[in-house]
Amino acid sequence: MKTIIELLENSTAKYGNNPYLLEKKSDRYESITYRETKDLAFTTAAGMLALGLEKGDRVALLSESRTDWVLSELGILHAGAICVPLSILLKEGADLKFRIDHSGSRWIIVSALQYDKIKAIRKDLVNLEKIILLDPRESYEDDEIFIGRVRNSGEEFLKNHHEEFMERIKSVGPDDYANISYTSGTTADPKAIILSHRNYTANIEQTLTLMDVPEWWTTLLILPWDHSFAHTVGIYIMMATGASLAAVQSGKSYLDSIKHIPENIREIKPVFLLSAPALAKNFRKGIEKSIKEKGPMIEKLFRHALKVAYAYNGIGWDKGKGLRIFLKPLYSLYDIILFKKIRAGFGGRLKFFFGGAALLDIELQKFFSAIGIPMLQGYGLSEASPVISGNVEKRYKLGSSGVVVKNLDIRICDEDGKNLPVGQKGEIVIRGENVMKGYWKNERATREALRDGWLFTGDMGYLDKDGFLYVMGRFKSLLISDDGEKYSPEGIEETITDRSPFIDQMMLYNNQNKYTTALLVPNGEALARWAKNKNIDTSSSKGLEQVLLEIDSVINQYRTGGQSDDLFPPRWLPASVGILGKPFNAENKLLNSLGKMVRAKIVERYSDRINYLYTPEAKNIINPENLAAIRKILGIK
Repeated sequence: MKTIIELLENSTAKYGNNPYLLEKKSDRYESITYRETKDLAFTTAAGMLALGLEKGDRVALLSESRTDWVLSELGILHAGAICVPLSILLKEGADLKFRIDHSGSRWIIVSALQYDKIKAIRKDLVNLEKIILLDPRESYEDDEIFIGRVRNSGEEFLKNHHEEFMERIKSVGPDDYANISYTSGTTADPKAIILSHRNYTANIEQTLTLMDVPEWWTTLLILPWDHSFAHTVGIYIMMATGASLAAVQSGKSYLDSIKHIPENIREIKPVFLLSAPALAKNFRKGIEKSIKEKGPMIEKLFRHALKVAYAYNGIGWDKGKGLRIFLKPLYSLYDIILFKKIRAGFGGRLKFFFGGAALLDIELQKFFSAIGIPMLQGYGLSEASPVISGNVEKRYKLGSSGVVVKNLDIRICDEDGKNLPVGQKGEIVIRGENVMKGYWKNERATREALRDGWLFTGDMGYLDKDGFLYVMGRFKSLLISDDGEKYSPEGIEETITDRSPFIDQMMLYNNQNKYTTALLVPNGEALARWAKNKNIDTSSSKGLEQVLLEIDSVINQYRTGGQSDDLFPPRWLPASVGILGKPFNAENKLLNSLGKMVRAKIVERYSDRINYLYTPEAKNIINPENLAAIRKILGIK
């Protein structure tokens, strides 16, 4: 199979009556089969032809996860056009307008929940000719049409112009563009990644060399469907294997939809879930809260069970090996009386989580392995369609990003592009049929990323002697000391924020300076509770100083002499800390749609504060800037 069209054709021939897409519109999930999916893709595509869509035209797609998301994209692709999937987390205004204009989208397909965003900028979208609505409205503008009418037109077109329609389908080849997918923006400006039909089908084949997906498997696709990881590993790998894909029940907003996830998991009983770190942390919090509510005795038993499970499991690769074998009876007992009941809350069939959106904390991975649902880290990026490596249920090392997929060449290179030996850290460089065609309307960025057929990922990592890939973070986010040494900050940032209830966000900074600094967003509620329990009056200057010293004590745990001083090199821990009165979020554009910090924008926004952190006064956490910020965080006037 070379195109997504062939992929659907082959799967329909093999699994025609299997349920493919599941959606909950009322009180229960309803499914459509592979054969019904193909029929609806045909009528959608034919309707677009009837309305004048040309081969190579771009059609934007802005909708929450639902059956019509997949049917819309399949319709666009069968019509020989290019789908431009857009994140629902984008607000109306410059970000959304940029993507629609930059891609040259003639049409947009939009759901009712997203409609107002397009309506607000409609007059500024000079290239946009038509709006296709996934939900009916009482009235329509001249340039608007309901998807039901498009499909009705498609049925008529198929009756009268079937040969013309089939010619269009046959004209779609492996190198034709399938998607123009915008990066989520961890760098200052989003780039538009061009992925062909063959990019996707090649990556499906590559990913399936890591794992088998039986046709009876079902997943609830929680991640946004425009995201490359969900797109390939969710939508198209399930299609390739005859398996089933369920959407999270839609609410009145994105946040409202998220509330349905626990209930939907129990209804769908997924075999695996794709998860981002933030979601995994929420699952863990829910489990720990439930255990705590059962009383101190059960909580103490659970803590001991985790300790035994951690020791027995090791890092996965060495589970039950050596002296660990003697822990198996006790671990099995705890599994029966505790862990199995926790798994029942996830539907009872869940085998593993698969994460690839960001680095997963190893402590989080150990926790889920202990309860019998391993959280398996993978690695990829949109430019690679996206899967490059992954841990699998029967072969994994916690802390690694797994083994590299087959039919993919990989090198670890130094700054001069020379190959480094096993175990040495450098830039991850790959070559394969899954590698993008380039960046849309950005030849300079394309030349920088693609060199002699190799994709320079911009990520730092190394391969161990067993072939497991370890990803250390972005080259571009590296801390750089005054002597030129480099270090990736993500591990430090994530460890400190994950382990402390007092720190919500942290960004380390060092750009060829003598020491590292940090911008830090505290958790006001947690600090207020701590102060109350300690009888500290936060309305007084002395009380605020005590709060700041408590925050500093969290960092001190990792500094020389602290209880965790062996985790990180001292030079990369912050010598001065800047407390911020406002969090990084999508609203202020300091977080992207996946919750990752947009470092370039944070540095730009807080440049004066960063400069201040390199003054003698700022080395003392009790300074005027921090006192003002902590006062704001605690809501003290």
